[in-house]
Amino acid sequence: MKEDLNAFEMVSHQGKNCQKRMLILVLALTMSLSYSACRADNSMTISTPSTIPTEISTERANSMKINITLEDQVVTATLIDSKTTQDLVSLLPLTLMLEDHASTEKVSNLPRRLSTEDAPPGSDPSVGDIAYYAPWGNLAIYYRDFEYSNGLVILGKIDSGIEALNVPGSVDVTIKRIQ
Repeated sequence: MKEDLNAFEMVSHQGKNCQKRMLILVLALTMSLSYSACRADNSMTISTPSTIPTEISTERANSMKINITLEDQVVTATLIDSKTTQDLVSLLPLTLMLEDHASTEKVSNLPRRLSTEDAPPGSDPSVGDIAYYAPWGNLAIYYRDFEYSNGLVILGKIDSGIEALNVPGSVDVTIKRIQ
C-alpha cells in the first residue's frame, strides 16, 4: 500500500510540474504573438505612403512647368501638384524682386497669401527647392541647403541652372507658366 501511495504522490507531483510547464509555455506563446502583432502594426504605420504630394504625375508634368527669367537667363522648374502650388500658378505671370536671405535663399513677398490647405506643417528644403513660407507669406528659392522650417511648403524644384540665383544681392525675375 505504501508503494501505491508513493506512486500516486509521484504522478501528482509530475502533474503539477507539467501544469507549470504548460502555463509557462502558454504565457511565452501569448507574449510572442502580442509582440509580433505590435511589430506588424508598427511596420504597417511606417510603410504607409504619405498623402503629401511630393512628385507630379507624368500627364500633368507639362502643365506644371514654369520659367524663371533673370536678366538674360531662363531657369526652368517643375512644380508639384498641391493646393498651395495651384494657388501660386493662379498668380502667374509674376514679376518679383528676389532678395537674398541668410546667404541661402532668394525671397520675395507675393501679392497675396497662398492657401496652405492640406500642406505639411513644415519642410526641410534642399538646393533648388521652390517653397512658400506661410508665416511671412513669401516665395523662397533655395540655392543652398537649409534646415527644417515650420510653415515651409515645398512647391517644386529648379530643373537646372540654380547657380544663376547664387549671386549677391537681389535679382529681378519674371515667373511664367510654360504653355
